[in-house]
Amino acid sequence: MLEVTGLKKAFGKLTVVDDVSTTVAGGEAMGIMGPNGAGKSTFFDLLAGATRADAGTVRLAGQDISTLPTEARVEQGLARAFQIPKPFASLSVREHLELAAVAGAGLGSNEARLEAETVMDRTGLADLANETGNGLRLLDRKRLELAKALATRPRVILLDEISGGLTEHEVHELIALVLDLKTPDLAILWIEHIAHALKEACDKIMMLHLGAKIIEDTPDAVTSDSRVRELYLGAANHA
Repeated sequence: MLEVTGLKKAFGKLTVVDDVSTTVAGGEAMGIMGPNGAGKSTFFDLLAGATRADAGTVRLAGQDISTLPTEARVEQGLARAFQIPKPFASLSVREHLELAAVAGAGLGSNEARLEAETVMDRTGLADLANETGNGLRLLDRKRLELAKALATRPRVILLDEISGGLTEHEVHELIALVLDLKTPDLAILWIEHIAHALKEACDKIMMLHLGAKIIEDTPDAVTSDSRVRELYLGAANHA
């Protein structure tokens, strides 16, 4: 579903994404981990079109989207959920999702209403359909952020540290939601600092360090790798 080849980005003399290649199939979730400054967020910026790559290609379902702006990539089926949700204070959950379905998937108003209902059921927000953005607790704002991305009918979804700020119990609720999203028509990429969340939800994990890919393998293989333990897990344990 997503094929990335030789992606590179430098700011001046600092290379922040260094020749990164990977593929993610439909029905597959890939976790992305690494210490602060590893290039994870810039990698997502390059995939989403928020930043233009210096080299490399991004293909979505076989189509080269490397030169498309962000809005065109959304229309082609690439969506992103951000770490810090910023819902509209006065819009209801349902209105947020209808807006996303119209703006992102190009649906008409009637179809957008149906899509919003489907997504609310899928993400556990149905009981909060009429709750406004400023009335949601953090976990439900996180659910809404993810639901907005789903309402655009993506084929690839980028989850950018969506567990940040949650309690351990809430993290497990979010892991269960991500697992439920794994269907053959959707590929998931999830940046996360909580290693056990990636281990539980993902089929494989890629670790970045100083912009370069250090390893990409099964969760067990990655979390037991000596380089990973030294560069990331060990640092987290000493934090």
